[in-house]
This record gives sequence, C-alpha cells and structure tokens, in this order.
Amino acid sequence: MLDGLRQFISDIVSPNDEQRVFDETDYRLAATALLIHIVSLDGEPTAIEKRKLHSLIETSFKLDPGTADSLIASATRAENDAVDLYRFTSVIMREVDAAGRRRIVEMMWEMVFADGKVTEFEDNVLWRAADLLGISGRDRIDLKHAVQERQAARAASDKDSASAAI
Repeated sequence: MLDGLRQFISDIVSPNDEQRVFDETDYRLAATALLIHIVSLDGEPTAIEKRKLHSLIETSFKLDPGTADSLIASATRAENDAVDLYRFTSVIMREVDAAGRRRIVEMMWEMVFADGKVTEFEDNVLWRAADLLGISGRDRIDLKHAVQERQAARAASDKDSASAAI
C-alpha cells in the first residue's frame, strides 16, 4: 500500500517517465540487476531483502523512492532477459572505476547477508561477478568480512535495544 502511494505521488511530482528511464548503458541498471540476481538466487526475495534492496539503491545512487522503484523495475526486466552476468559486468567495467566496482561488490554482499545467511550458491555467484568486475579474491573476501561484521554489530545492537526495552 505504501509503495503504491509512493509511486502515485512520484508520478504526480514528476509525470514525465523519460526522466526515470534507465537504458542498458547505465551502470546503475547493471548494478541493480546484479543485486536482483543475487537476492533471487535462494527463491523469492523476502520483505527484508526487498527493503534492503530499496535502501541500497536509494542511498548508493542518491535516488528518490519513485526513481528507485523505476530502476528496480527496469533492472528486474533486464535481469530476467539476461543469460549471463557478463551483460551487466561489462557495462560496469566500462563506466565505473575500481573503487566504485568494489562498492558494487560490497552492495552484493549486503544483499546476500540481508536474510542472515550465505548459501554456497550465493557465494559462488558473487565470486564470479567479482572476478568479472576485476575485484581480487582478497578484496572480495575482505568486503565479505566487513559486511558480515557490520551485520553482526547491528544484530547485537538490535538485541541490546530489545533487552533494554523489556
């Protein structure tokens, strides 16, 4: 319901859909498609994963909620049509510097850890995507550990907050 209201307001504020079109050469579309691929590996994305995806897209690409919705919809269509990861990683390699590519791999790890567990399949796909993005194995593992530590710290903080409320 909230998403529908958000989309309605966004359409009123900026009814020109041309402002929200993301083409196949836009690295944001490619990065979002990779995130959608990762989050879909273990089945239908959960509500937590969907919120995490929206949050990452809005903050990382500095988009308003309506534009983020449009980007996610476009990326979902692109991901459904893709036969491999190269379609997206090649765009990112052309358009994004090494630091930006590391950030995209970090975002992928954030999506993997959004549901609190990492499957072997998710780990393998992320390894392949990171390799195609020119991210070393060491950097990939360092990013994984950094995200995992942040996730654990957040969980501990949430647990402490819940205990204090009781």
